[in-house]
Amino acid sequence: MEHSKNSKGKAKRVQVTFTEEQWKLIERLRGVMGSDDAELVRNIVLTWLSEKSIVSEVAKKDLKTGGG
Repeated sequence: MEHSKNSKGKAKRVQVTFTEEQWKLIERLRGVMGSDDAELVRNIVLTWLSEKSIVSEVAKKDLKTGGG
């Protein structure tokens, strides 16, 4: 498993598998949500988390508890 440094510490690399139909859908977002495979999937996941208000809920909880 390869780890690399980023602005928030260590990055986590994961392997995921998509069906052909799922990948065709993801491919339609190339250029809009990212240019390479990893960037596409990362941005889709982060957008979904944001739209479900999960990102803001975690941020609010961290602010209340002083966590990070």
